[in-house]
This record gives sequence, structure tokens and C-alpha cells, in this order.
Amino acid sequence: MNVLAIDIGGTKFSMAVFDPDGRMLCRETRLTDRSGGPMWMTSQIASLGQQWQTQSGFDRIGVGFGGPVDFASQQIVLSTHVEGWRDFDLAGWLKNTFQVPVVVDNDANVGALGEGVYGAGKGVRPLFYMTLSTGIGGGILGEHGLWRGADSYAGEIGHLSIRPDGPLCLCGARGCFERICCGLWLERDYGQAANALFRDPAFVARYVADLALGLKAAIMLLNPARVVIGGGISKAGEALFQPLRARLATEITAWSRARVDVAPAALGDDSVLYGALELARITFGET
Repeated sequence: MNVLAIDIGGTKFSMAVFDPDGRMLCRETRLTDRSGGPMWMTSQIASLGQQWQTQSGFDRIGVGFGGPVDFASQQIVLSTHVEGWRDFDLAGWLKNTFQVPVVVDNDANVGALGEGVYGAGKGVRPLFYMTLSTGIGGGILGEHGLWRGADSYAGEIGHLSIRPDGPLCLCGARGCFERICCGLWLERDYGQAANALFRDPAFVARYVADLALGLKAAIMLLNPARVVIGGGISKAGEALFQPLRARLATEITAWSRARVDVAPAALGDDSVLYGALELARITFGET
């Protein structure tokens, strides 16, 4: 069973084809045209996917989408960063376009699967995966698979209010974790990309103070065996992770023995692609 894996994000999207042994046969990443909405994105997917379907073949599709997904109905709820996705039937469009079975989930859930099966969380349960990129999302992977909650909204850590008197978020609330710590707002607030900001130790100290507040909520609520952080900002490496671990050690409630095991994603930009492969395998079987 070859699988077409798709990762749709607010800044970029990636696609790859995997063979039955999990080897990546082809892969491509392109920048997202946010103004183009779903029509632009689906035209890109159709063009590249039809080319690969002829060249390599695939008979399943797994998708990680950068926004809430109603997993039971397989409907996109919306994208908080790109207009036009509300109630979009992406799974139906993909099925009709490629004539193969399709499964879609939120990209943080899919990233948790990727890192939990193939990456930094392999064999570690429960695992909390956080994507720290254009936005912030979370995925919870336990012994029995992903925990999506009653309505597919579990893990939405990005919209916890960590600074109630903070700036207004796109969601309408103030001081959301995403509003203060995600890449989109860092660039808007500071006028520089995250990779440039992380060269300034004073900025890093301020940033990890907020980042630790959001992660404290996940650690105290879920007591994960490990937290894995993926997404573009995680590429700052130890310039981010060393001060973050130190700050978390002071934030976790003194009497709590909850572990503070925080690691960068091992799969880099491919966490969601490998997760989409695994999602397709779980949903449709190995053959």
C-alpha cells in the first residue's frame, strides 16, 4: 500500500508518497498562498498528486490539516490563519479527485502520531506533542492511540489564556498562548523572523517565560512521559530548549513529581508527513 501523505499548514504545505515499508519515494514542500484559500491549495494538491499517482501510484491518503477537524464527520471546521476553509469537505474532494480512501485529522494530532511512532516519542506513552509554528496546537497520544476528546477538540493548547490582560488573539480572546508565542505573531510584534529573534538572549528569556506557562498547563493536567515540540520554531534547538527546561523546572508546582522531559521533534519538517502515513495505516490497514 503506497500512501500519499499531505501536511497543510498556514505557512507551507508538504506532500510525500511512502511505500509499504515506510520509505519516502518522493517529497515536495511549497509556500502556502494564504490569500488563495482552499481553491489555491486544492489546485496545488491536484497537480502534484496526479503527477505522483501516475509515476509512483498510491491507494490511500492521510492528511494533517492546520486547524480544527471534526474527525467523526471528516470535515474541516476552519483554519484560524487562512480564510475559506470553514466546513470544507477536504476528504470528499480528495476522494473524488484521486478515487482512493482518505482520512483527515488536525495536524498536531497527526504530528503526535508521527513522532510517537517514528520519532522522538517512539515507545514513550503518554506523549504530548506540540507544534510551535505559524500557530500552536497539541496532540495527545496514549497507550490506546490518539485522545481527541468528545468533539475532536482535545489538545487545543494554543488558545489557553496565559496572560489574561495580554494582546487580542485572532480567536477574540486575550493573551492566548498562540497569540504570544507562535511564529505568526512573533514576526508581527517584533518585525523579525523567529530565527533572528532567538539570537538575542534577552528575548529568549522573555519568550521561554511565556512558553513555560503554556507547557506547565499540559504537564500538570496530563503528566506526559515526554513533551515533544515540533514546528519551525523548534529548529532554534538548544538556544530554545535549554532555557525552556530550566524555566519549566521553576514553574512546575513544588510538590509535583511530574517529570519535565521536553525534546525537539526528531523528524524535523516531516513529523506530520510520517504521522499521515501512520494515520492511513491505522485507518485502512497495512495492505
